[in-house]
Amino acid sequence: MKISQVAVEVVRVPVDHPYTAGGRAVDANWHVLARITTSDAIEGIGYIVYPRPDLMTTIGSAARELGEHLIGMSVLEPEAAWEKLARRGDWVGPGGLLHCALAPLDIAVWDANGKTLGQPLHRLLGGFRDRLPTYASDGLWVSLSPGELAASAKQHVANGFGAVKLRLGKEAAPEMEARRVQAVREAVGPDVRIMVDAVESWTLARARRTGRVLQDAGIAWLEDPVHHSDVAGLADLRRRLEVPIAAGEHLYHLDAFRALLEARAVDVVILDLARVGGVTPWRKIAGLAQAHRVPVCGHVVPEIQVHLLSAVANGHMVEYVPRSAGILRAMPRIENGELVAPQGPGLGLELDETAVRRHRVV
Repeated sequence: MKISQVAVEVVRVPVDHPYTAGGRAVDANWHVLARITTSDAIEGIGYIVYPRPDLMTTIGSAARELGEHLIGMSVLEPEAAWEKLARRGDWVGPGGLLHCALAPLDIAVWDANGKTLGQPLHRLLGGFRDRLPTYASDGLWVSLSPGELAASAKQHVANGFGAVKLRLGKEAAPEMEARRVQAVREAVGPDVRIMVDAVESWTLARARRTGRVLQDAGIAWLEDPVHHSDVAGLADLRRRLEVPIAAGEHLYHLDAFRALLEARAVDVVILDLARVGGVTPWRKIAGLAQAHRVPVCGHVVPEIQVHLLSAVANGHMVEYVPRSAGILRAMPRIENGELVAPQGPGLGLELDETAVRRHRVV
């Protein structure tokens, strides 16, 4: 159970259909993939993924350097491993690039932990359930026309999803944003939940106006309506609107989430596994949110997030964006609108090694 080897790769996986998100053209999903091997010949894997190349090779180099300090540690002591690595890099943290480099290593330790004990990760972390509701979030980009958006959402519903999330924020008027929601509503029917992500596009004044219009259009939540640093603005919107406010994916540290929650600024906390630094800190943030009676959701990597969200009582929904499907043998299955956590030990995931070799950059 002692770690004997650590390896880190950077992998670029082309997307089938390039798109625009956050004002950037996306043609590939970039992974920093960590593998740890134990003295018992058990391999744990972990990775982060972003749809952009910026600094990904740098993060890979940082993870490779930090990983050297895992040699000799036990995979059954992930808290000790995370703290050791965090201390090694604390002069460039907390948060930022340090957390992004820590995350794949931490996830790999937890994967090896579960494989060593013969238990799936969701059971190791609490075992509250083994599945939870999921929503489709892929192919619903702001760059699509209302007709294309509606067609994509309709296909997601045909594939078994009971909820979808649209990206908004680029229209000239609130009513134009609402028309995109209405186009999807007409395509998917009255029973499908429609969430909206404004990708931090609006000023507070614009968010107030647009939020009221979208609320009347029947959205299920409004995500990232203003910049994540505007906690007072989020709190203002939560007081003024009836629709739930979701935010948090841009935050890195426990203290930032504490400020968000103490300000009563959100109805749903969204956690980005890479930014928070992996599974180990994710659990603490989820616990903090539960103490404030706030549910949590994950940002992308559904095949990993489903374990974490299933493990805790305040897990709410899994965002389904299969950015890593191109390097995995299989993604978790969807049943009755729920994503089912893999039942194999650890993450229960198997890499497609041929694909990894084909797409490896470093």
